[in-house]
Amino acid sequence: MHDLLLLINSISDPSSQDELDVLVQAEAVELALKKLGHRSRRASFGLDLEPIAQILQNHRPELVFNLVESVGGKGALIHLSPSLLDAYGISFTGSGTFALIVTTDKVRTKKILEDHGIPTPDWFIPGSARLPAADKKYILKPIWEDGSAGITDDSVHEGKDIDLNSLSQEGLLNASFMEEYIDGREFNLSLLAGSKGPIVMPAAEMLYVDYPAGKPKILNYASKWDESSFEYHKTVRTFDLSPGDRALVEMMSEISLRCWKIFDMNGYIRVDFRVDHQNRPWVLEVNANPCLSPDAGFVAACQQGGIDYTEMVKRIISAAI
Repeated sequence: MHDLLLLINSISDPSSQDELDVLVQAEAVELALKKLGHRSRRASFGLDLEPIAQILQNHRPELVFNLVESVGGKGALIHLSPSLLDAYGISFTGSGTFALIVTTDKVRTKKILEDHGIPTPDWFIPGSARLPAADKKYILKPIWEDGSAGITDDSVHEGKDIDLNSLSQEGLLNASFMEEYIDGREFNLSLLAGSKGPIVMPAAEMLYVDYPAGKPKILNYASKWDESSFEYHKTVRTFDLSPGDRALVEMMSEISLRCWKIFDMNGYIRVDFRVDHQNRPWVLEVNANPCLSPDAGFVAACQQGGIDYTEMVKRIISAAI
């Protein structure tokens, strides 16, 4: 039995659906901790670090289950919770400060992937030597935010129509970047810590069902969070892959394991891919500490791999200890 502190990000008022999701995660994790025989209590992590510092000093927990996804509504500050815990010498679940800083910065992630020879879609930001190609499409993405925040169909641009000066003047590229849109299939690979290293769970493919011609097949904000939207109901996760996909899945698994090592991950991660029409996988994102809501993709992959929610939490805790 362990005395755990469950850390979540403070909820703003008003709050968005993606922000409230951390409460769903917390409830599910607390139930699993209870089943495992652990004591736990919950605390909120915000821009004012003093309340958490007092808890760590006066009621030192044996372990912190870190569910903080943003601080002050900013994904760029997600590393503050592990940084504070490191300062107090307290163990915590999931990836550490370095991994969170680097992988939350999507442009930095892509540079590191390129340095290690891992394919990632082309991109550009203001001031870089990279420029959009006229015959390609690009997606305007936030550099620091997750959960498809701010991404809509209007985020997709034809390369020939992109005016960098106009985008910069409008402030659209201040905290965003343009990433090449890879036309093809989309996969998520989830990795969970095991006694002998990370284990790759069954690969999930995201299907864009009945999407009309011309509509971008992307995971936008609506597909994840707006239950009234077309995208939410027509973006479907499947683990039913054909035998012909075996070599592709093996390739993505190998890349995912390399990402775990390159970014010094721990506990659990998810790597997102697009696969082009030549069957070549491209890494979109490397997600440290992915969502642990019972209906989230990471949990679904674990269940597909024969690991229920309680066992999943147990393994995450074991990796932290």
